[in-house]
Amino acid sequence: MIKFLDIQKITSSFEPDISNAIARVVKRGWFLLGEEVKAFEKAYADYIGSKHCIGVANGLDALRLILRAYMELGVMEEGDEIIVPANTFIASMLAISDNRLKPVLVEPSMDTYNLDTSLIEQQITPRTRAIMMVHLYGQVHWPEELEAIAKKYGLLIIEDNAQAVGARIQDSRRSGSLGDASGHSFYPGKNLGALGDGGAVCTNNDELAEMVRALANYGSSQKYVHDYRGLNSRLDEIQAAVLGVKLSRLDADNQRRREVAQYYLDHIVHPDIILPGTRTSALGSSDHVWHLFVIRHSRRDLLQKYLKDQGIQTLIHYPIPPHRQLAYKGWNELDFPVTEQIHNTVLSLPVSPVMSGEERKQVVETINHYTD
Repeated sequence: MIKFLDIQKITSSFEPDISNAIARVVKRGWFLLGEEVKAFEKAYADYIGSKHCIGVANGLDALRLILRAYMELGVMEEGDEIIVPANTFIASMLAISDNRLKPVLVEPSMDTYNLDTSLIEQQITPRTRAIMMVHLYGQVHWPEELEAIAKKYGLLIIEDNAQAVGARIQDSRRSGSLGDASGHSFYPGKNLGALGDGGAVCTNNDELAEMVRALANYGSSQKYVHDYRGLNSRLDEIQAAVLGVKLSRLDADNQRRREVAQYYLDHIVHPDIILPGTRTSALGSSDHVWHLFVIRHSRRDLLQKYLKDQGIQTLIHYPIPPHRQLAYKGWNELDFPVTEQIHNTVLSLPVSPVMSGEERKQVVETINHYTD
């Protein structure tokens, strides 16, 4: 069986460093808001290229806290609108609606599966406050016209960087440092994965960073003094220590993902398989980190069953678009044909830094021999 993502093998590849890091935390006996979190926050901020990093409990909380902080600072209020891709994981929308803000869905480009920037302006109203850019599947999405649109209408740009840690645009800036603030996920299956949930907020805005840190700690910046109705959303010491170990190898691991992806791009020649595209421009994506390698096929479910029968595990990211979910039943009748076509046809192939040459060869040969 070729696993979609062999997390056990990935974790073992960091030994004994991970076990030593965990033992260090246990021996110290300090498990929250300690030296490991401080060290990781500094290292991660330096890596991303942002002034501040605040460790939080997960990627959804990172986005929730960014929006909540802007509301506490008076930049947004309930009912304001946030433009967000229709094609994304539902967490992007949940962060918006959880704050009683209004998600405004915009179709993606079929080339990259990311938000189609040419459709943004027609969705802007007097209540629009921000654009949430999702760097889906590991491809940083930062079109040339994006910053001009934001400046023209006085909008913030918030990055959902859950899937693209380490990606760069052509001027060498990393995703997560491009907008006004960014949310990051360290879910175990991510390119930089913890041994449980974890997340972070990055920003260059001092006031926003201070507010996010307080809100994530029960609304408190001084023990037992609570200025805001906050959350309990903190990255713990053990996860920070593990992430610190993994961060040192992230660029090398992302490069191994690129090598697997390039092999797929060069050798999958099945006429009915649509391979992922990448877009390059002056500010476009030039450094995809391939969190997911997503192909399309008109009979996706049959292809997935065939691959499973041949011992190859695949996943679908994602089978049901957010506007078709019961959680947003008020949207169920909305029509987003590009998004729906993507969700009906996508299939994610195995890709990871520990995937062997023989495994990627087997995936390619099996796909090329597929017949309906």
